[in-house]
Amino acid sequence: MHDTTVLLIELGAVILGLGLVGRFAGRIGLSPIPLYLLGGLAFGQGGIFPLTASEEFIEVGAEIGVILLLLLLGLEYSASELVTSLKTQYPSGLVDFTLNAVPGAVAALLLGWGPVGAVALAGVTWISSSGVIAKVLTDLGRLGNRETPVILGVLVIEDLSMALYLPLLTALVAGLGLAGTSVAMLVAVGTVGLVLVVALRFGRQISRAVSSDTPEMLLLVVLGLTLLIAGLAAKLQVSAAVGAFLVGIALSGETAENARSLLSPLRDLFAAVFFVFFGLSTAPADIPPVLLPALALAVITSVSKIGTGWYAARRAGVGTRGRLRAGGALVARGEFSIVIAGLAAGAEPRITPLATAYVMILVILGPLTARWTEPTVRGLQRLRESRRAARELALSAPADGAAPADGAASADGSSSADGSAPVEGSAPARSAASPAADVHPALAETPSAPLRNFRADTES
Repeated sequence: MHDTTVLLIELGAVILGLGLVGRFAGRIGLSPIPLYLLGGLAFGQGGIFPLTASEEFIEVGAEIGVILLLLLLGLEYSASELVTSLKTQYPSGLVDFTLNAVPGAVAALLLGWGPVGAVALAGVTWISSSGVIAKVLTDLGRLGNRETPVILGVLVIEDLSMALYLPLLTALVAGLGLAGTSVAMLVAVGTVGLVLVVALRFGRQISRAVSSDTPEMLLLVVLGLTLLIAGLAAKLQVSAAVGAFLVGIALSGETAENARSLLSPLRDLFAAVFFVFFGLSTAPADIPPVLLPALALAVITSVSKIGTGWYAARRAGVGTRGRLRAGGALVARGEFSIVIAGLAAGAEPRITPLATAYVMILVILGPLTARWTEPTVRGLQRLRESRRAARELALSAPADGAAPADGAASADGSSSADGSAPVEGSAPARSAASPAADVHPALAETPSAPLRNFRADTES
């Protein structure tokens, strides 16, 4: 009885605290993920208020949170949308993987983590946060922009890649060896392909069988089916999260929409519990030593994500400003980076504090880069053009005290170089007091560089 009482008190305090910090994050326009991680650090071992009775329950809740995150992600896409994105966006996906996964793998090897740590940190730096990016695009009013489908296409490729990446990481963490890992990958590829084919051909029939007019029945069927498939997938070393993702893909139409609306509050609750649990497993004292590596990795992969967005938007024929906006929007990392680090923590415990610091930096920096990348680059270009115009003007201006050219009349209208007198009745030369005397001919013909830039901006 005493243990149950303490469990209820601790759970109540944790959930109430999550609600309060979530409201605070919404007030200041920030994703609540870093605050949830900080809450986990505060409640973990070595924190301010360490939990004693509820940690096991929170661990189970965290597993459910991961499953619901991937289920809701699968419900966002239909099988046809995934296939279309795979056909049109795969070059951008390859560039995304090369520019963003490779820095993580190289960093892990330099830190001496070994192959498992390299694969895990590559995933942490590779996958952007779909949830954070979707919220930022909505807040900035860019859902109708031309670059937004490009951003979503890159995210779809990343999410679909998770269905292959997570089984690979799970097999490596389990130490299955080359043969076991190869079998796990074959099972994952075959399962994903089978689910896509079944969803394309029989998606309506599956959705009709799962659908129900009663929200309660629909919630129970979808949630029970997801947990069952996730458990079976974990048994096959495919990853429970991938099983949940495939269930979401298999459902479509009105059934998927109704399930999404019913499960979203549960997803948000258990996802918050998952972030708290991840923080619980991180000792606060382990964070300061990895801040500099995390910051360096954050800077490098922010630039590489901007390059990814630029490339993908250029392939779609988007203009320069749209390319910069696309790159800035892709910077944020979040929930899936934490999921990957959580899976690898058993084999490489050192990844936990680094991933925590890395995600906390980029989940805060991501909305800022989405808002300011394009204006900042445009301002720097304008400043560079102004300086170049000023240098050209300085080089073309005559030196002070230089003698007039041969055949040119002097300022007082005296005889020219050939000795001839000025023609009577001709226009007098401009005096030094003339308002236009000090104006260079180049400036008399064209507006200044800042004015040209201003006109260009207003015309565009």
